Amino acid sequence: MIEVVDWSPRWAEQYEEVAAVLTRALADVRSARVEHVGSTSVPGLAAKPVLDVDVIVEPEDVPAAVAALESVGYVHRGDLGVTGREAFHAPDGPRRNVYVCTAGTANVRNHLAVRDVLRRRADLREAYDSVKRALAADPGMDIDTYIAGKSAVLQEVLEASGELSDEELAAIRRLNDAG
Repeated sequence: MIEVVDWSPRWAEQYEEVAAVLTRALADVRSARVEHVGSTSVPGLAAKPVLDVDVIVEPEDVPAAVAALESVGYVHRGDLGVTGREAFHAPDGPRRNVYVCTAGTANVRNHLAVRDVLRRRADLREAYDSVKRALAADPGMDIDTYIAGKSAVLQEVLEASGELSDEELAAIRRLNDAG
């Protein structure tokens, strides 16, 4: 079962709390910037109640960023099969996915593009919201089918951004369609 709930202003507050801890931990990592991504970062958009946070760094700063997060209790889980992204298990607080991401990668540009387009385009935000709610309403829904079910509308969002090449869009579509 997939849980999708109405957008909550609390998510922005939770992000600010998490970002403050991460920013302090990353103070010595010169290129680090902390970004709220995913559906919880888009006011008005229904979402799974889990924050998505990208710590974006230059390639040479990845080891220092990983060490900085570990120093405040995050558990490094490796790249989980996504090149240029290091995943972490959060120590406590709000449910969240935290990643150290290499700046400029398609993964980072994908996250930022989706967030930015959905923040400014009510039509696409509403379309994405409707698809997510319909998929989550199925009590037998699994995460792979849920991801694949959102693929078409996400492609529209990414195309509207103009941030990704045709090859990158095709790769994202293949990844999402495969679940």
